[in-house]
Amino acid sequence: MVGVGEFFSGMLKGDFLIKGNSFRNWKVIFIVLGMSIVMITCSHQTDEKVMRIASLQKKIRSLKAEYVDSATKVTRLKMESSIKDKVISQGLVSSKEPPVKIVVKTSK
Repeated sequence: MVGVGEFFSGMLKGDFLIKGNSFRNWKVIFIVLGMSIVMITCSHQTDEKVMRIASLQKKIRSLKAEYVDSATKVTRLKMESSIKDKVISQGLVSSKEPPVKIVVKTSK
């Protein structure tokens, strides 16, 4: 049986990589190394996607604010008072009489 001191001494020297049944140890090391590379790659890709989502959400917020601002401007432009102010310069004035509703009856 190998003592604790001999075990750590062998680990530091790398005996498990060069003696006896070391091919199995190399396979395990390469598998762990490959899995680590895959994990690191997936982590980086996830981080990139998270940053892209954050930037797109920021862009969405700015576009929503722009939409609300534009809708407010359009609402102000469609108001009767603003339209009256613009057409007075062309000589148009609002009617003194209320509008008449025209009802058309269709025969069946």
